Amino acid sequence: MSTSSHLLSRRAFGRLTAGAAAAVGTGALGACSAPGGSPGRTGADTPLRIMAINHVWSQAIRSRLEEFEERIGRRVSMTLLTADQLASSYNVKLNASGTDVDVMMVRALQEQLLFAHNGWLADLSDRVKGDRRFDWADFQKAPRDASVTDGRVLSVPVVTERPVLYYRKDLVADLGGPPRTLDALRDAAEELHGRHKGLYGFVGRGQRSGAVSQWSSFLYSYGGDFVVNGRSGIGSPEALAAYQYYGGLLERTGPPGATNMSLEQAMPVFAQGKAAFYVDADAVYSSFLDPKVSTVQKKIGFAPFPAGPAGAKPHNIPSWSLGINTFSRLRDDAWEFIRWAAGPRMSTTLQSAGIPGARTSVWADPETLKSFPQDLARAMRINAERGLGHDRPQVLQVGRARDIVGRPLVAGILGERVGPVARDADAEFAEFLVRDNRHKES
Repeated sequence: MSTSSHLLSRRAFGRLTAGAAAAVGTGALGACSAPGGSPGRTGADTPLRIMAINHVWSQAIRSRLEEFEERIGRRVSMTLLTADQLASSYNVKLNASGTDVDVMMVRALQEQLLFAHNGWLADLSDRVKGDRRFDWADFQKAPRDASVTDGRVLSVPVVTERPVLYYRKDLVADLGGPPRTLDALRDAAEELHGRHKGLYGFVGRGQRSGAVSQWSSFLYSYGGDFVVNGRSGIGSPEALAAYQYYGGLLERTGPPGATNMSLEQAMPVFAQGKAAFYVDADAVYSSFLDPKVSTVQKKIGFAPFPAGPAGAKPHNIPSWSLGINTFSRLRDDAWEFIRWAAGPRMSTTLQSAGIPGARTSVWADPETLKSFPQDLARAMRINAERGLGHDRPQVLQVGRARDIVGRPLVAGILGERVGPVARDADAEFAEFLVRDNRHKES
């Protein structure tokens, strides 16, 4: 079977992530029989085991586990890990067909295709589609579509993410407000960069692999995609224009050393008031409102992703989802957990606390948006309506694909000719897709 060394790349979440790994098991309940227990493991003394990223969503769920334990008559063990630890644990346990994990927190766009290929995720199609109260159709289309591999629902989205245009309200007041198009963003960034000494017009991720997910929205808005009709799309005129736009914007108006910037390096530049515009995940917004991190928290505005030649086409992705280990002997109870944790009531509760979910009905409820700044809530809702369900190539070896796709981005940021680099990357990506497709069929 094919495996990937890039199973789970590190992703920062601003204040939505806690730093240390933690393992948590709730107290034992009475020894009543477990409703819906799968054959092979019986008795309430066997816990339902959940593995998750150490994230604000997981922490919120963990604090409510007693309610769920009472619901199923079984204690729950919930382990919270860093991304690297989670990747290592999945590799060890699932390669050994381990039964000691039941519910898995996964990234549908980073590892689901690989996990599906390896037979590690249970098919949830009948469960989600046959449960009227769970209401699978209520999930936003883009994250819902990203949960499906080869016609099978393999995960349920619980946290979603979109790009947002962060901007300095004090700097754009005389420019007519935040830019609504990519052309206007470029013009405003160049003007402000030239007008204010020491101010960068735009900051964003520039690191070769890490920049690909945020660049994706520029690519789509120029009319391109990573793969078109099964073939590499990164050599198309649309992709070339998107490469040149993003690379040129950072090269002309961005900070030095941008090619070394991931989220962790780019975000502080904006938070410290050194840039006029910044495009990145809406999930990190709270960092800019924290006086311990940000010096401009009262000056920051939030706007929808600007329109390119093909319109405004940001991504709207399930950043984290829940799946069931195909080797689990408690699959029924694992599904009960997903029904509870991703159901309408819990989704409403958690989004009201500032954790963006995936349900259309919850986003339509004004009460769930009150914890977000008003202009951010509007931008998130608009981006969700316009969004595409992927922010990276949909392949088995995601890390390798991102590395190839990111090469022309680096060339553009360095001021090099993008065309020759894009042609080389396109040829390499085309060969990669052939090999990747062979692995899928093996």
